[in-house]
Amino acid sequence: MVIGYGNPGRLDDGLGPAFAESLRELDLPGVTVESNYQLNIEDAELVSRFDEVIFVDASVSAAAPFEVNALKASAPMVGFSSHSVSAESVLGLAKELFGAEPSASALAIRGRSFDGFGERLSSEARSNLARSLDYFTRRFSAVD
Repeated sequence: MVIGYGNPGRLDDGLGPAFAESLRELDLPGVTVESNYQLNIEDAELVSRFDEVIFVDASVSAAAPFEVNALKASAPMVGFSSHSVSAESVLGLAKELFGAEPSASALAIRGRSFDGFGERLSSEARSNLARSLDYFTRRFSAVD
C-alpha cells in the first residue's frame, strides 16, 4: 500500500499526491494507492490491512532526489494542526487498535518551492518525482 499526502495547492508540498496519482496511472498489480492532504487517525484501519506500507510526502530537508527510511510504530500522538498525525502514530494506532504491524517506510521526495500558492511543481520537484517513481517501480518489480 502506498499513501501519498500533502497539499497540491501549495506548490511542491503536492509531491506526495503527485506521486500517488502517477503511481495509480501505472496500475501496478498488487499495489493499492491512496492520497490525501494529511494523514488521519482513520488511516490506521486502512494500513492495518496490508503487510507493507509506504508513506510518501514532500520534504524540505531530505537529500535530493529522495530518501527512503524505515518507520517504526510509536505511541499515538494526535493534535489539532496540519500534519498533526505522523506516519509513526498511524502505525502505532494500527498496532494498538487492530493488532497490525505492517512493514513501513517513508519516501521523502525533496522539493524546493513551498512558500506560495499554486497547483504546480517546481522543475526540481518534477525531476525528483520522476526519479522516485523510477526507484519505486524498479523496487516493486524486483519483489515479484
